[in-house]
Amino acid sequence: MNKQKQNIKNNELKQVRSVNKNVRSSTRKLKPILKSIVGKNVNIAIRDLNFSEKRISQEIKKTISSAVANAENNFQYDIDKLFVKEAYCGKQIIMKRFRARAKGRAAPILKPYSNVTIILMEKSRNKGEEHGSKS
Repeated sequence: MNKQKQNIKNNELKQVRSVNKNVRSSTRKLKPILKSIVGKNVNIAIRDLNFSEKRISQEIKKTISSAVANAENNFQYDIDKLFVKEAYCGKQIIMKRFRARAKGRAAPILKPYSNVTIILMEKSRNKGEEHGSKS
């Protein structure tokens, strides 16, 4: 039981988090982009976001770059070993506007905001994990 708790604490020490609040996009548009970068190396994820045609991918790229800078400056991690462990988004406020329509009516315009959270982790290679052998 104690070994499990220690392993969890050791894994948490290797994590770096970066949160971008008030991103001007809905969670529905963010989720496919975030799913595409989870599990990838940081360099490959940034490269993929550079060539993405989505407008919001630039905001996600900024968040990943911020997390990499946090890892390098605050924890002295090796940038080449970092990969995206988790990437998720949550709802923020929704600005409500109205558009004038015919016959004195009004139609609502909803402008959603989101929070983007990116968690990076440093890969640690053990001899047992490289080849999958038990010995």
